[in-house]
Order: sequence, then structure tokens, then C-alpha cells
Amino acid sequence: MKPIRLTKEKKSKYGNKITEFDGMKFASKHEVKRFAELRLMERAGLIRKLKQQVPFELIVGIIKIGTYIADHVYEQKIYDCTTHNLWVPVVEDAKGVRTDVYKIKKKLMQAIYGIEIKEV
Repeated sequence: MKPIRLTKEKKSKYGNKITEFDGMKFASKHEVKRFAELRLMERAGLIRKLKQQVPFELIVGIIKIGTYIADHVYEQKIYDCTTHNLWVPVVEDAKGVRTDVYKIKKKLMQAIYGIEIKEV
């Protein structure tokens, strides 16, 4: 008879815990909390077109370097004295640990798309 192996749940490298909320899975409790805040803001009309886990291809010339997956993408309402309402796109990352790979991808997003990632 073979011995029974008990498997432990693998711990995350950075201490985050995959969390389910409203039928969706999120990489951390921090990300869930931010999503809930954004959803309230969307219901209040302060933001619109809220999306999660949006991929951006990181291509330099003809070479694909990789893919950056934004935690949240939305449009935020700002007030302008000439137009009164202006919707500005926002790419957001619920960051706990800024890894070296993330830092490179953040710079590539700025260089390729002109997008400054908002870290929360």
C-alpha cells in the first residue's frame, strides 16, 4: 500500500491571496477592494466603461516583448472650464509589490502607448 501524500496549499510569493468577489477571481484582497470602490464610482457616474484584466501587447518595432495586463481600465470624468465634461482614459494597477518585470512593463507602456499606469 502506497503512503498518502498530503499536499499543502501553495503560498503566494508576495503574500497575496486569490479572492473571489461577485463571481470573479482577483489576484489579491487589495485588488477586490479597489474594484468595489471603482464599481461604486461607476454607479455614481464619476467613471464609466470599467473593465478588468485588460491586456496590452508590448511590441517594439516588429518584436513582441510581452504583454501587460492592467487590473482596471476605465474612463474618468474631469471638469474642464471650456467643455465642462471630459472623459479621460485611465489604466490602473492595484500594486502591492513593484517587481523588476513590472517596472520594465510600466516603462514600455509609457514608451509604446504614452500611457502612465496609475498605481493604487
